[in-house]
Amino acid sequence: MHKIKTILLSWQQTNLMLRISIGIITGSILALIAPGHSAISVMGDMFVGALKAMAPVLVAVLVTSSVATARGGLGSRFRLVITLYMLSTLLAAVLAVSGSRLFPVSIALANIESASCAPPPGQLADVFSNIIRDIMSNPISAIINANYLSILFWAVIIGLALKQMANGQTISSLRQWADAVSKVIAWIIQCAPFGILGLVYTTVSQSGLDIFSTYGKLLLLLVGCILTVSLVLNPIIVGCLLRRNPYPLVWQCLKESAVSAFFTRSSAANIPVNMALCKRMGIDEDFYSVSIPLGSIINMNGAAITITVMTLAACETLGLNIPLGSALLLSIIATLGACGTSGVAGGSLLLIPMACSLFGISNDIAMQVVAVGFIIGVVQDSVETALNSSADALFTITAEMHERTKKGWK
Repeated sequence: MHKIKTILLSWQQTNLMLRISIGIITGSILALIAPGHSAISVMGDMFVGALKAMAPVLVAVLVTSSVATARGGLGSRFRLVITLYMLSTLLAAVLAVSGSRLFPVSIALANIESASCAPPPGQLADVFSNIIRDIMSNPISAIINANYLSILFWAVIIGLALKQMANGQTISSLRQWADAVSKVIAWIIQCAPFGILGLVYTTVSQSGLDIFSTYGKLLLLLVGCILTVSLVLNPIIVGCLLRRNPYPLVWQCLKESAVSAFFTRSSAANIPVNMALCKRMGIDEDFYSVSIPLGSIINMNGAAITITVMTLAACETLGLNIPLGSALLLSIIATLGACGTSGVAGGSLLLIPMACSLFGISNDIAMQVVAVGFIIGVVQDSVETALNSSADALFTITAEMHERTKKGWK
């Protein structure tokens, strides 16, 4: 028993990223040697399932607790982080327009069967209508269905009500619940190397190299835009705001957040990972417990890129000459539409028909574009989510550091 405890302690004290790296390498080797074993793949399913199961509860409890116990002075940070979220998403869409015009890509729509998926929104007004309807959902069903818009809304309302009550015993109990849920999340994250091993094993086992040859140019354009935002655009924004070299912070967020998001392919599932990163960075819990879940909803740089690139690829395939003004209007629509994107794998693809409708492209053609998105999704959705989720942590930490610098805090 003592040896087992020693091994477990040693495991926990080893750097998490080192353990995840070992899991990635091991999963890749196992997939090449012995592909197709469900017993290995199930580890990845269990890990993602556990994160998705606990993330709504974590957000509900932490946001309620944070609002109920919040001190003054959070307003400027929230305004700044929301501005960063929206600005970076808009600039990502504009970058995608520029990339698509410089390197136009067409796709063989006639040879792609329509994908089976949920009905997409037809107009931008439908997106806003869906957002409002989601916000006003039953809070219990919101937690069950992982409806983060509704969870955030009701958690803030309940937190404000508890704040007005000023009941010390209730607040203390709420903090204990928040600590307990956070502890469970910490246990789940300790299992990340095994979960990542299973996810890598599944991906390498099931995904051949065909997608790289058939849709190589499209993938290259998408990944190129996403990497440019991650390594150039976002660092410029952070550097201008903090007036220092942004890359140490950018690299830390990519290393600790983007890696797990890449394999889980879910911004929602990566919320606990980002919260744990912010906690290690010493960020105010009252702030990050709200800004991180909010970022998983409205900070959708990668989604805006996907919507823009795929729509312009459809236009190129159909021979449509899109003026620059119309392309920039697409950037705005993609930005606003991306804010309504579901924080789950493939969520951004369902917004493509809405963007295509701007240029009069029929829903039948648009759904073929969506089908292409699902085909390349194993790569596209992974890098998209890695950008989306790591930027949540990056801009949250940036907003906090900017506030501390402004006030002369250490």
